[in-house]
Amino acid sequence: MATITEWIAGARPRTLPAAAAPVLIGSGAAAQVGAFSAGRALLALGVALALQVGVNYANDYSDGVRGTDVDRVGPLRLTAAGLARPGHVKAAAFAAFGVAAVLGLVLVALTGQWWLLAVGAFCVVAAWYYTGGRRPYGYAGLGEVGVFLCFGLIATLGTTYTQADRVTVPAVLGAVGVGLVACALLMVNNLRDIPTDALTGKKTLAVRLGDHRARRAYVLGLWLPLLLGALCAFWSPWALVVLLLAGPAVVLSLPVLAGARGRLLVPVLGGTGLYELGYGILLGLGLAL
Repeated sequence: MATITEWIAGARPRTLPAAAAPVLIGSGAAAQVGAFSAGRALLALGVALALQVGVNYANDYSDGVRGTDVDRVGPLRLTAAGLARPGHVKAAAFAAFGVAAVLGLVLVALTGQWWLLAVGAFCVVAAWYYTGGRRPYGYAGLGEVGVFLCFGLIATLGTTYTQADRVTVPAVLGAVGVGLVACALLMVNNLRDIPTDALTGKKTLAVRLGDHRARRAYVLGLWLPLLLGALCAFWSPWALVVLLLAGPAVVLSLPVLAGARGRLLVPVLGGTGLYELGYGILLGLGLAL
C-alpha cells in the first residue's frame, strides 16, 4: 500500500504551477477592467488544481498499465512501481475529476453561463484521453495541443470570463503565453523520456521532432511568452514586470541547448514549473496594477 507521502508524490506537485498560472493571469486580466472577484478566482483555481491532479493520476494509471512507465527517470509512478493497485490510482484520478466538476458547477451557477459546463466536460475528457483509452492522443504527438487548449486558453480565458463576463486582448495574449510555457513544461518532460518513449511506441511531439528540434521548441516556449507579456503593456504598463523572467529563462535554456539528458533534465523540469508560476504571478500582478 502506498503511503500518504507517496500518493502526494504521485500527484506530481511540481506540475501544479501549470494549473495556478493561468488562473492568476486570467484574474489579473479581470482586475484590469475592474471586475476581479476573489471568490470566483478561488473556485477557478480549485477547478484547475483538481483537474491537474486528476490528469497526473490518470497518466500514472494509463502509462502504468501499458508498461510505458517502466525504467523511466523522473517523478514517482505509483502504478509502474507497484506501490498502488491500478484500480486505486484510476479511482484517485476520477475522484480529482469529481472535485473539479463540483467546483466548476458552483462557478458556473454563480455566473449563470451554463454553456460553460460543456467546456468543463471537454477538459475532463481531454485529461483522461491524453494517455487513456484505446487511442490516447498524447501517444500521437498531440499532447501539447491538449495542454495549450486546457491549461492555456480555456483556463485563462475561462477565469477572466467568469469574473468580467467578457474576454479582453490582454487576457488572450496572456492565455497564449502561459499556454506556451505549459507546452514547454510538457516538452522538457518528454524530452527527458525520448529514449524510453521511442522504444515503447509513445510518439510524443518530442519523439516526432527529434532531440535537436525538441530542445529548440522548449526554448521558444520560454521566450515567446515574454514577448506576449510585454505586449500587454499597451493596456497595462506594469505588465513589463514579466521581463524579470529573462534571467531565469537564460538559466533554464542553457542546459537544454547544451544537451542535458536524463536526470540532468529533472531540475530543469522543476525550474520550468516555477518559471510558469512566476509568469502567472508577474503578468497577473502587472495586469492588475
